[in-house]
Amino acid sequence: MNTRTVSVLTPDGTPLATDVCLPDGDRPRPAVLIRTPYGRDAHRAELRGWAAHGFAALAQDVRGRHGSPGEWHPYRDHERTDGAATVAWVRAQTWSNGEVVAVGASYAAYCALVTALDAPGAAPGPVHREGVPDAVIAAVPALGLTETAREPGGPERLWARAGWWAAHGDRSDSDPDALERALADDPRLLEHLPVARLAERLATGLGRELPSWPRLWADRQRGRLVALGSAARLPLLAVGGTRDPFAEDTVALWRGWGGPARLLLGPWGHRLTADRSALARARVNLGALYVRWARAALAGRLDPARHGAIALGDSGRWHGTHRAVSPPETERRWPFGSPTGLRLLHGAEFSADPERPVRSDDLAVPVDGGPADRCLLLSPPLPRPLDLAGAAVARINATADTPSADWAVRLTALDPSGRADPLAFGIVRRTGPPGEAAEITVPLGTLGRRLPAGTRLRAEIAGHHFPAHARNPHTGDDPVTATRLAPSRRTVNPRGSALHLPVVARRRYVEPVPEICR
Repeated sequence: MNTRTVSVLTPDGTPLATDVCLPDGDRPRPAVLIRTPYGRDAHRAELRGWAAHGFAALAQDVRGRHGSPGEWHPYRDHERTDGAATVAWVRAQTWSNGEVVAVGASYAAYCALVTALDAPGAAPGPVHREGVPDAVIAAVPALGLTETAREPGGPERLWARAGWWAAHGDRSDSDPDALERALADDPRLLEHLPVARLAERLATGLGRELPSWPRLWADRQRGRLVALGSAARLPLLAVGGTRDPFAEDTVALWRGWGGPARLLLGPWGHRLTADRSALARARVNLGALYVRWARAALAGRLDPARHGAIALGDSGRWHGTHRAVSPPETERRWPFGSPTGLRLLHGAEFSADPERPVRSDDLAVPVDGGPADRCLLLSPPLPRPLDLAGAAVARINATADTPSADWAVRLTALDPSGRADPLAFGIVRRTGPPGEAAEITVPLGTLGRRLPAGTRLRAEIAGHHFPAHARNPHTGDDPVTATRLAPSRRTVNPRGSALHLPVVARRRYVEPVPEICR
């Protein structure tokens, strides 16, 4: 095989630095295209792996990043047009047989998807649509500004966005540790108000400006790619992790896709390829899976029905699903205030104070007799092992004395020794008349876990989850622009409140690779 670097011209003449790795031999090959803002050099081993299996493999720096000139504006239309131009360039090469698979993880998955959806309804086959790939692999996809900046229920993802913008925003290269260094110099950095002007304070620690920070919060259009995907006809492989904050976007993309769609949901987080231990425990070789799936997709061998596999935590077992993950096969209800459900320990009435928020980076719970800052509940030990695969939800009957209130639910699994392991989390924002009781539904994401006998479930209901999420000021003002904070008194009524978990009633274990590739 041989590797070379070329410049691929976009319609406006911008040359995009592109590494091309070709297998030995002269016959035309299918191609794999990765467009990334994180540096094409990081994909050299991946390109060689694809080439070893007979694919022409390309990694390209997106406009304005690393080896490609121009200005980079995250999630702008240039990713779509630049991707289409690159696909057209690939198809014009003598080493190409015309077949192209767009591949990417995180922001690179966004690049792959917008290229694939440039002409919704495009179908793979012997006649290729100009600029549109024939199949797409989207791993831990970051689907857009709104999806990455805010939870589906409204609250702002402060820590993740501040970290990403500090590392990658408004610069041509990356500095992954930028936020950590800034916090070491200014530990209260993320408490800065208003959030919209956090970049001004962050600039001091970074030594550079972040002019694009306000635009991140101005965009509120959610679900555009999922909606476009419903009209697509090309095959999709959506790879997500149950510990990835964008897992629900991955599931929604798979669930709504119009063409043959496969879902692989493993026991890892957003740094998919870096989590080698999770990949090993899940007993899956992603590289081999990608190659086998791409061959099946390009050959038109995929069953048009929707298939998926969800890892049951670190057990090495996978549960197969042939339909949308929700509703689950069997939903088990744990009522609040019940000796067989979730027993109330304290905090039926508590105070959500943004000056002293419940923290996202601390799994410890208060054990003293001070004022309650959360509602705390605990289940009895599980009498037998429990497999969970599907969507979880908390339904709570609650009251807040402020016009705006965030409701954060954190579910933790406690093993018999008391060791805490995060199980599920969800947060929603509700606005309404102060003091009015409401039935609040908090989605807790898609679970894939095996809980051993003796496990207890601990549920926390709080008003904040900081610094992962920006603090709700409780004044009714937009949390992004607010400068004044107020405490909020909360009441959780155990009657009518319950935790709903997706229990696998009939264990249908599958091998992930054959399940995804059939």
